[in-house]
Amino acid sequence: MSSPPFSLPRSALTALVLPLALPLFLAGCAALAPQAAPTFSSLVVLGENGDAVARVLIAADTCPAITIDGQTRTMQLRAAAGTLAQRNTASKAQDSKPSAFPVLTCDSAIAPGSTSASVLGRALPLPRLEPKRIVVIGDTGCRMKKSGNAYQACNDAEQYPFAKIAASAASWKPDLVVHVGDFHYRENACPEGNAGCLGSSWGYGWDAWRDDFFTPAAKLLQAAPWVVVRGNHESCARAGQGYWRFIDPRALLAGRDCNAAVDDRDGDYSAPYAVPLGQDAQLLVIDSSATRWQGFDEKNPQQQHSLERYRADYLALAALSQRATHNIGLIHHPILAFDAAANADGGITLRTGDAGLQQAWGGLDSTLLPPRIQLLLSGHVHLWEQLSFSSGHPSQLVAGFSGTEEDSAPLPASLPPDAAPAPGAIVEHFSSWVGGFGYMTLERSGPQSWDVTVRDADGAIKNTCRVEGRKSQCALAQVK
Repeated sequence: MSSPPFSLPRSALTALVLPLALPLFLAGCAALAPQAAPTFSSLVVLGENGDAVARVLIAADTCPAITIDGQTRTMQLRAAAGTLAQRNTASKAQDSKPSAFPVLTCDSAIAPGSTSASVLGRALPLPRLEPKRIVVIGDTGCRMKKSGNAYQACNDAEQYPFAKIAASAASWKPDLVVHVGDFHYRENACPEGNAGCLGSSWGYGWDAWRDDFFTPAAKLLQAAPWVVVRGNHESCARAGQGYWRFIDPRALLAGRDCNAAVDDRDGDYSAPYAVPLGQDAQLLVIDSSATRWQGFDEKNPQQQHSLERYRADYLALAALSQRATHNIGLIHHPILAFDAAANADGGITLRTGDAGLQQAWGGLDSTLLPPRIQLLLSGHVHLWEQLSFSSGHPSQLVAGFSGTEEDSAPLPASLPPDAAPAPGAIVEHFSSWVGGFGYMTLERSGPQSWDVTVRDADGAIKNTCRVEGRKSQCALAQVK
C-alpha cells in the first residue's frame, strides 16, 4: 500500500513561503516601477568661436551620461560639491555667509553639426549656424540687499516676474538667448516680518542661484542655447563663485574662480571672445564686472590695474572685430546710454554712460569702440532704452528690465539739446520705457540689419525698432 502524499496546513505553508517570496516580489515591482530621475538643471552655453558646452548641475555622486547623435559618454566634472570658506564680500561679514554648493557641475562639449543631445532623458537645445530669432534679457534676479534697505517681493510673481518673462520668451521659440548680465541679486537675508521675501534663500551659494536664476529661467534654458555676459553682480565680491562654476562657458581655473580674495585681480577679469552669427556677423562678449561707473583713480594701484585690463580689452576687441563685417558688442554696463535719478524738487538728473569704460577706451577711439562694432547690447540700468547717433558712435540698446526691481526715474520723452551719454556722442534718435518689465527680441532682416521688438512680461508688443548698421530708430520715442 503506497504512502499518502506529503502536505502542510495552509497556515504553515504561508509561513514558510511568504518570507522567501516577498523580497523577490518587491524587487520585481521595483524593477518594473518607473524610477524617479534626479532633479537637475541644464543649459547649453556658447563660448569662444561659438563652441557649445552642455552643462548640468545635479545633486549626485557622479556626473550623468550625455547622449550626442546616438553616442553616450559620461560628462566631465567641472566643479565638485562642497562648501567654500567665507570670503570678503560686498556686504559686511555679519551679513554674509559661506557659499554652499551641494551640487556637481558637469560639462560636455557639443561638436559643431551635432543634430541631437540629451541628458537623463531631457533633450538639449542645439546651436544654429545662422540664428535669426534672438531673445535679449538682463538684470533678472530678485533684489535683496541690506544696504539701502532694498528688498523686492520675491514671492510675488507680479513684482518679481522673471519666471513669467522666461516662459513667454521661450514660447516665442528663439534660436538664441542673450543675457546681458546680473543674474543674481539675493545677497542678504530677508528681514523678519517682510512677507514679500519671507523664506527666500540668500547669499551666494547654490540655493540662491537656483531660486534667482535656474528655476525661474528653466523653460527658456530648455528653449535655446545661451550667450552670457557677466555683470557687476557676478564680480568676485558678489556672486562670482557661482558665475564661474555655473554660467561662464570657459574652463574653470584655480585663481580665476573667485574663491580667494587674493586672486580677484584675475578672477574679476576675462578676455573678450567672439560668437559667430553667420552672414559675416558675430557677437563680441565683454566682461565689464569690475568697472567703476564714476571713473578710475589712476593713483590707486588697484584701479590703475583695472584701467590697464580694460585698455587691453579694447585691443582684443579691435582684433576680434576683424573677423566679421558686422559686430554686436555685448557688455553689461552701457557706455552710450542714460539713467535718471529723481530730485527732491520733483525733477530728474540725467546720468551718463559708464565713466570707467569711457575713460579706458576714450583715449583709444573717439567713438569709444572699434569701427566694426555697430551695435551695443547692455543691461545694468533697470529699464529699456535705445539710442542712435549722428556722431559715428554705434547704436546702444539697453535691456535691464527683465525681473530686477526697477529703480530708475522715467527718462524724458525728449532729451535736452546738449544731453550726451558720452563725450562727443550726439544723439540722433532716442527711445525709452521705464516702469515695465519685459524682454527684447531681435529678428535678422539682412546681414547688417535687425528688427527689434520690445515686449512686456506677457509678450505683448510695446515698441518696435529697426537697426541698420550703426543706425537705429524706433516707432515710439517713449513707451507709456
